[in-house]
Amino acid sequence: SGRAVQPRKPCRIMPIKTKLTEALGIEHPIIQGGMHYVGYAEMAAAVSNAGGLGIVTALTQPNAEALRKEIRKCRSLTNKPFGVNVTLLPALVPPNYEAYAKVIIEEGVKIIETAGRNPKKFIRFFKKNGCYVIHKCVAIKHALTAQRLGADMISMDGFECGGHPGEDDVGNWILLAQAKRKLKIPFVASGGCANGAQLAAALALGAEGLNMGTRFMATKEAPIHDNIKQALVKGDEKSTTLVMRSVRNTERVYKNSVAKQVNRRKKGGRGQYRQ
Repeated sequence: SGRAVQPRKPCRIMPIKTKLTEALGIEHPIIQGGMHYVGYAEMAAAVSNAGGLGIVTALTQPNAEALRKEIRKCRSLTNKPFGVNVTLLPALVPPNYEAYAKVIIEEGVKIIETAGRNPKKFIRFFKKNGCYVIHKCVAIKHALTAQRLGADMISMDGFECGGHPGEDDVGNWILLAQAKRKLKIPFVASGGCANGAQLAAALALGAEGLNMGTRFMATKEAPIHDNIKQALVKGDEKSTTLVMRSVRNTERVYKNSVAKQVNRRKKGGRGQYRQ
C-alpha cells in the first residue's frame, strides 16, 4: 500500500491487584515466605524491590539483637514493604520468642508471618502493636483458629510444600476450595507454588496471591550454594521425600543420600549414629 509500518508501542504489563497487594502496598501478589538460613536481608530486599513481599526469617538469626541488625540491613537495601517470619516449632531448648517479637516491634516492622505451633500469644501481641499478621497453617481448623485470634490473612499451606506440611496430608486443591468456603478473612496459596499458571489457578480458587519458598531458593539472590540451586532446577516431582513422620514433626526435604539414610534407619528401628 506504500504506507510506512508504524512500530508497535511496548506493551506494559498491568499489575494484578488483590486484597494482598492493596493491604500491604505491594505491586505483585507474591510473598517470599520465611525460610531458615535463606531469608536474610539481601533475599527479602530483592523480592520487595521487585514488587513482591520479601520476608526476613527471625530464627535464622542466633538472637534477638542479631535480628535487629538484619532488619536494619534490609531497610537499608529497600524502601519497599517487607516482613519478618516468626515460626514456632518444637525444640528441646526453645528460642526466646518474646525477645525476637519485642525487637520486631521496636524496629517498626508492620508485616508479620507467623507459622508453626499455637500462635495465640504472638498473634495477639503483634495485633496489639498494630501489625498485619499473615498466619501460615496446613489445616482449615488451624486457619479458623488463627482467624478467631485476629490474624488478618491466612497462608494456606498444602501438603506439596517444602518444610513442614503437617500431619493431615491434604493438598492445595482441597485446602484452597475449603478455605474459600469457610474463611471470612483473605488467604493466599502456599506449597508447590512456582509460576504464573499456578498464580492464575490460585486466584481462580479464591486466593489473593501466592506464598513461594523453594522457588526463590533457585534465584541468584538466594544465599545458598549454586549446586543446590541446580539440583532444585533439575529435580522433578519425585525429588523430595518426607522425614520425621514417626515423631509427628513431618518435614519435606530434598531426596538425597542423607534423607534416604534417615528413612532407612527409621524403618529399621534403632540405628548407630556417629557424632
